[in-house]
Amino acid sequence: MIYVFIAILCSVIVSINFKLFKRYDTNAYQAIVFNYPTAALFCYFVFKPNLSTAPNQTEWLLYAIIALLLISIFYFIGKSIATSGIVLTAIAQRLSLIIPVLSAFLIFTETPTLIKIIGLAIGLTAIYASKPPGRTNFKSGANWYPLIVFFGTGIIDVLLNLLTKLKDIPFTASLVYIFTIATFLGFASLLVQYLTGKLKFQLKAAFAGIVLGLFNFGSILFYIKALQIESNRPSVVFSSLDIGVVTLGSIVGIWLFKEKLSKLNIIGLGLALVAIAILNLPNAI
Repeated sequence: MIYVFIAILCSVIVSINFKLFKRYDTNAYQAIVFNYPTAALFCYFVFKPNLSTAPNQTEWLLYAIIALLLISIFYFIGKSIATSGIVLTAIAQRLSLIIPVLSAFLIFTETPTLIKIIGLAIGLTAIYASKPPGRTNFKSGANWYPLIVFFGTGIIDVLLNLLTKLKDIPFTASLVYIFTIATFLGFASLLVQYLTGKLKFQLKAAFAGIVLGLFNFGSILFYIKALQIESNRPSVVFSSLDIGVVTLGSIVGIWLFKEKLSKLNIIGLGLALVAIAILNLPNAI
């Protein structure tokens, strides 16, 4: 499960970057846009994917949907981290494991077992217990961001799993197509902002986007690699990644950004580690 660990690390570093954007007055959306050509170039030059096989109409549609969702949900993740913090955003983002895990059982025909159900139950309890005190009131407009992140991330996880099922196009080629589409969508939106007088270009945002793109690419790449290795147990990858990000994200939020941790949070982090251990048992098939 080394790929899952690397994906967890990259995901948390992405969250840290978003937190620092607000601190250093960096335009997060511009950074998000510049992260996609960076990710596309890394994918192309590092893996040199075979692009000779043209995607069909269905595959192009899938790529376009994923690209649009990635750039949109990435924006809302940034807004959620800026307004609600790393821990609450990680909880909202990774609680979305309900969606891909259910899809593994209902769409990808994975058979649920008692040990897996117990592990998921403990994991969900851990995520709930890891919520920061006093920050679960969704009456405020800003607190709708975590809900958007919840649903969007879950749908993206399901679609990314579909990419691993494509037989004619390597997943690295699929990533190049998706990141390239996201690049065009992103720069098109910046052009619209420029033409309407709403864009004030920040060079530091472009550099921040390059860094963001490196770790964004890493998180998705190693996530898909883990799904390929554990193709018969996608729920294990989903759950381990989600719970791991919440755990590490909570630790970083508390230690680096001084977010408060209650006794319930401590219990939640312990339960998260237990859940990860259970879901990775050899008999959890």
